[in-house]
This record gives sequence, structure tokens and C-alpha cells, in this order.
Amino acid sequence: MAPVHVLGRRPGNHLAGQTMRRVVVSGLGVVAPNGFGKNAFWEACVEGVSGVGPIRSFDASEHPTKVAAEVPDFDLTPFMPGEHRKCARILGRASRFGIAAAGLAMTDSGLDKNRIDQERLGVVMGTGMVPIDLPEISSLLAGACTHSDGLKAQELGKRGPRSMVPLWILKYLPNMIAAHISLMQGAKGPNNTITTACAAGTQAVGEGFRLIQRGDADYVLAGGADSRIDPLLMLAYSSLGALSPARRDACEVSRPFDAERDGFVLGEGAGVLMLEDYEHARQRGARIYAEVLGLGSSFDAYAITKPDPEAGGAVRAIQWALREAKLNASDIDYVNAHGTSTRLNDLMETMAIKRVFGENARGLPMSSIKSMIGHLIGAAGAVEAVAMALSLYKGVAPPTINQTKRDPQCDLDYVPNSARDIVIKRAISTSFGFGGQNAALVMSSMAA
Repeated sequence: MAPVHVLGRRPGNHLAGQTMRRVVVSGLGVVAPNGFGKNAFWEACVEGVSGVGPIRSFDASEHPTKVAAEVPDFDLTPFMPGEHRKCARILGRASRFGIAAAGLAMTDSGLDKNRIDQERLGVVMGTGMVPIDLPEISSLLAGACTHSDGLKAQELGKRGPRSMVPLWILKYLPNMIAAHISLMQGAKGPNNTITTACAAGTQAVGEGFRLIQRGDADYVLAGGADSRIDPLLMLAYSSLGALSPARRDACEVSRPFDAERDGFVLGEGAGVLMLEDYEHARQRGARIYAEVLGLGSSFDAYAITKPDPEAGGAVRAIQWALREAKLNASDIDYVNAHGTSTRLNDLMETMAIKRVFGENARGLPMSSIKSMIGHLIGAAGAVEAVAMALSLYKGVAPPTINQTKRDPQCDLDYVPNSARDIVIKRAISTSFGFGGQNAALVMSSMAA
């Protein structure tokens, strides 16, 4: 199968005649199940350290799935200045992760929020469903329920607004993550929230890239934050058949592309990248991890709960990302795979890589860090974008751990079990979400 050639821009992708600015990654922040901060996270990924373990945030003893990839011992205090701490009571867990990751990215970039034009600093975050804190409303719901009729709206209304904590609703609005990050960092520029399921984090980074590229901002904190390790949502994912029943040691449950994979592990966390205009970053002597070159986004229009078995949507997203990057498939040295550890997704992604890269696919290293951190849903692509930037900067492909039994249909190079030192000039990260969402992001090293 010959590789697909995709030189040139897709018509209508940008305003005609507009000069596009180069966009680089100058700061990284990550809150992950296997490491807090870019250094701890990257070391864990390179060493193949899993963040998957027994659920500790609630009693899961009677749940069908008892493992997840939780962020341990998280403390938001260092990232909440005194005047903002009053907001803590209306912060959901994902917002807390996002605030911390954004703070880490800002610090890592070397930018001072008080010495830049805050109207030129934007925020774009990917996320998704916000789980309801059931204990918070349990007494309210119990008072409105009867044995014969269940929940009665009339009884709920009788209890009135006074039965709810003021501002309660603000904890559950998806845009609150980006809003609180902007508040903490003084960002007065564009502020967007992307909610395209498991593709959200990747799309958020891509949309941040385009804001700078076309001149709408000079700096953008872009990424994703999500947390769904919740009693009700865990049941929902189990009912859907998406989660692994976890019939082995916790650290071995997430096994992308392995023949014995049986579902994903739910994770939580956040990843944020400081994206910056290249000329500005160069002039101030910033450390540059990578350059962002292109985003591809498509939709399957096939089925809500399973991917197109022919990988048509995934192929289009990858091709369009390469086209915006002005690259051919043969220019890519590494793929940061979506790799969820589900039967259908891993087969589909393998097919997509074969269709786009042709015979080169078999020699192309690709790995899934979900084997170590689980599936962070709306934050997955963002944390993976952090990992891809570090792969380009360090020249290391992290492993796909738990590769013990080869699947004859998943027959590519998934960097099994051990990290690999390789020259990576250009890389692509893929994300595919429920409903048929697809996204791909291309970056290059500054030596490319």
C-alpha cells in the first residue's frame, strides 16, 4: 500500500492571503496519574511506570470495575493565590487539575503574567462531562423521592432554592475550567472550551495554535482537564462495555494493541501547553520544546459508540493535519497513538496508520501512554501533546507497556515495554472520540 501524499493546504482552512505566524511550545504543565509536573511525568513515562491502581476516591468494592488511574495526593493550594481561594468551594476536580497544569505551564515558560499584554494571552481548554457530587445533593433528592413515584419535581420545587448551595451550578459548567485559568493568570484574550469527547484536548491545542497563527493572540494556554472517576459515571462506562473488567493486576490492565486487551482504564488529570508566537519566544530567549505545525479534525458519520471500521474519519484527520503542516506522510518519525486498549479502537487506529503511511507504517514507531495513565477522556489528547513535545525535545519515544501477547491484526511497531532513543524531527498525535470525533496534531523539533 503506497503512502498518501498530502502536500498543500486544504482550501478554506485559512483566510486567503493572510501571513501565518509560526507557533511554538514554550511551557509545559501536567497533572497525571503517574507524575505531577513535567519532569516527574516524563520520567515515569520513559521508565514505563503505571499510575493505575485500586480506586481510592470512593468505595468501589461492589462496582464491576475497581481500578482507575487517579491523581494521588493532589494539593491545589500552591496554585491558588490568597485572593482567589474563596473560589475553591465551587471548583470541580477537573478545574483544580486544569488550574494547576496551567500554573505549571506558565512558570515553565518563564513568562510573567504581570509583564505581558494580558489582552494577548488566551486560554483554550478541552473537557467534557462534569460528574455531579451526589453526596452534596443526596438530602435534597431524598426529600423529593417517594417509594411509589420516585423523584417528584413538585416535591423538589417545594424545597426551594434555599436547599442548594449558592453558586452550586458553577461547579458543573464545562467552561469553568478555562474561566478559572483565565482568572488565575489574568488572561483577557480569547477564551474557548472544546467538548468533543476524547478528541477535545487535541483540538484545544490545535485551536490555540490557530489563534496565534492568525494573529488573534500572542500566547495561549491550551490543553485539557477532566475527571470522571465517580461512582455514577464508572457504572455508566461499565454498562456501555467500554471499561476493562480488570481481571489482572491493576498496573497490567491497560494494554493497548495487545491481544488480551479488553477495555480502557478511566483516568483523570490535565495537560496544558504554553503556545507562543515564535518570533516573540526567540527574541526573549525562551526554551522551545517544539513547533506546532498543523491540526486535522474530522467526523466519522458512522456510529455513535464505535469507530468506522475502515478508519475513514481517522485517515482524513491525519491527512488534513499533514496538509496544514505542509508535510508528506513520509516526513513523520513517530506517532503518539490514541491507543485506548479497546478491541475496536486499536484495530481502527492500526488500519488508519497503514492507510496513511503505506509500507512505511511498519517501520514507524508509535506508542500509547494510555498504557500507563489510562484514558483521561477530554484531557487525554492534551497530556499526550505534552508527551509528544517532550519526545521531540528529548529524542525519546515512551513505551506502550503491557505488550505481552501479539495481536496478528495489530502488527505495527508499538514501542513495546521499553522506551526507545530515536531521532524524532516530526511527530503526530491522534485522538478519536465517542460519536465519531477525530483529531490529529503535528509538531516538529526545532532541529527539523
